[in-house]
Amino acid sequence: MLTAPVPTLQHLLWDSASRRGSRSLNADAFAIHRDPVTGRTAFVVADGIGDSLGAARAAWLAANTAAEAAASGQDPADAILTAQRAVRAALPGEESGDTVLAVAVPDAGPAGLALDVAWVGDCRVYHSNGRVLEQVTTDHTVAEYFRSRGRRATQRMEHMVTTSVRTVRPERIGRNRTGFAAGRLLLCSDGVHKPLPVGALREILDRPAAPDLAAKFLADNALALGGTDNTTALVVDHFMPSPRAMAA
Repeated sequence: MLTAPVPTLQHLLWDSASRRGSRSLNADAFAIHRDPVTGRTAFVVADGIGDSLGAARAAWLAANTAAEAAASGQDPADAILTAQRAVRAALPGEESGDTVLAVAVPDAGPAGLALDVAWVGDCRVYHSNGRVLEQVTTDHTVAEYFRSRGRRATQRMEHMVTTSVRTVRPERIGRNRTGFAAGRLLLCSDGVHKPLPVGALREILDRPAAPDLAAKFLADNALALGGTDNTTALVVDHFMPSPRAMAA
């Protein structure tokens, strides 16, 4: 009996855009790492806490460390802990910088295609299948803490994170595993998702534009709508090959 070939995750295209906004420097960072041994690709966006060189260094180090660790086979949550050790060792002392981040790793397992995600803070991961835009992460902010308990949140609370790479305990790391159908993945800093309404995010992601243009539209529109923070968008397209191409 003939069986259909199992889809793989080789069909990924990605690009990114990052803008400084009105900050003195860009303390956002992103990293993509593909491991030649495991075949896994990890995507990370990080947002340094504050407007300092220490924040920028922490974001860059955490993003690259987490991406390499997750691609090599670590669970994304464990990759965040690996990044934590790297930040604490290389940048000792809280005054040397801290960051939040999100890690996403597409996975082709026996149960089908899935997306493993882990995060601290308010970097977000979205997945769009062209019809529905799913927010895969939940912000670790004081505002979200209050809302989840039915209490009113103030605007100031939206900018107060409750977890970070330097300080998070393992049990506080956000985790999610969801199906990874063909579509578009977005990892972004809060400089993108705070100014842009959900409808605008969906409209930009659903445009028939390449990942580089989609990322540029997201970052530039966030600033055009009044955003002043660093803005970083990493867009990943996941497309399924035709059955004929898969059988070839």
